[in-house]
Amino acid sequence: MDFLHSFLVFLHILGAAMIVGLWIARIKNPTVLPGQFHAALLQLVTGILLVGLNEMGDGDVNQIKVGVKLLITLVVAVLAFIGQRKYKKDEPVSRTLANGVGILAVVNIAVATMW
Repeated sequence: MDFLHSFLVFLHILGAAMIVGLWIARIKNPTVLPGQFHAALLQLVTGILLVGLNEMGDGDVNQIKVGVKLLITLVVAVLAFIGQRKYKKDEPVSRTLANGVGILAVVNIAVATMW
């Protein structure tokens, strides 16, 4: 069970790194890349699985923190989905949308580590 938990944490952190890394890589000309949407889905799935594992074990789960993180992740996923669809159709992706994906991912990391 420890290996599964560690592996899910690894994938969860990898998803956050992908979202923020791609955002920082394109910071001068922000856009939303398809990888950011896939990373947001990875974070969503692994986050839900991590909460489930903690609930099954003896881990104490802060439901309010989980709810806040889930809400932020859902917003990131929706914004990334909208942005990647525009990107694939060669339509312009607004700076606000692209920066929203990156900034909210950073906020989610801050909630995870500082709460």
